[in-house]
Amino acid sequence: ESKRAIEVDGPSHYLQDVETGMRVVDGSTQFKSRLLRDFGWDVVHVSFFEWDRKSELERRQLLNEKL
Repeated sequence: ESKRAIEVDGPSHYLQDVETGMRVVDGSTQFKSRLLRDFGWDVVHVSFFEWDRKSELERRQLLNEKL
């Protein structure tokens, strides 16, 4: 039996690199994902920044692609 977790990573899941301005996933989110994987879960991440700009149809397409 496969187990899948879908996590929508909101703005608080990210830190911003001061040199590049790029967003990076914070340590606690990385740790949680690692624990879930260690317990046999397939973790699918959906970025809030990607999700928020999409229409309902585009969101469905995004989920289908990730799943």
